[in-house]
Amino acid sequence: MADKIRVLLKEEEVNARISEIAAQVSRDYEGKCVHLICILKGGVFFTCELAKRLTVPVTLDFMSVSSYGSGTVSSGVVKIVKDLDEPLENKDVLIVEDIIDSGRTLAYLIEVLKQRNPASIRLCTLLDKPERRVKKQVSVDYTCFTIPDEFVVGYGLDYDQKYRNLPYIGVIEQ
Repeated sequence: MADKIRVLLKEEEVNARISEIAAQVSRDYEGKCVHLICILKGGVFFTCELAKRLTVPVTLDFMSVSSYGSGTVSSGVVKIVKDLDEPLENKDVLIVEDIIDSGRTLAYLIEVLKQRNPASIRLCTLLDKPERRVKKQVSVDYTCFTIPDEFVVGYGLDYDQKYRNLPYIGVIEQ
């Protein structure tokens, strides 16, 4: 049986907002090269769309982290599944995420990356669920959309590895 998906954010809304965020990032990094760290797997769609719209030089690396194990609720234990290929020393880093909820994974990840001596670290997310935030110290510099506490899919976000390729953000209806 196919899942029923309600559109939360239309493709046009998502694209327009990514363009706005890219313009802001480009202004903030003017005269610098921004080193994007894409958090896999979900962040890859957003990272690519953001990178295409940036007007400053861009370098890119990928990282995969997990705090979920086999369940749907964060275990609180963070594991680096795929580390970066490039050193971060003296780079202006922008971590790019698909969604931030509890903040546990990012709080851990930011501390790990700070030890690698980047010039700066900022955080950019497509979606933010601040009402779910457990780690209040996780500060998001660029947010495309703040959303309610619903399970969302599309634009890289999945349900059991399905629906990542939807060009909009949707909510699976029960």
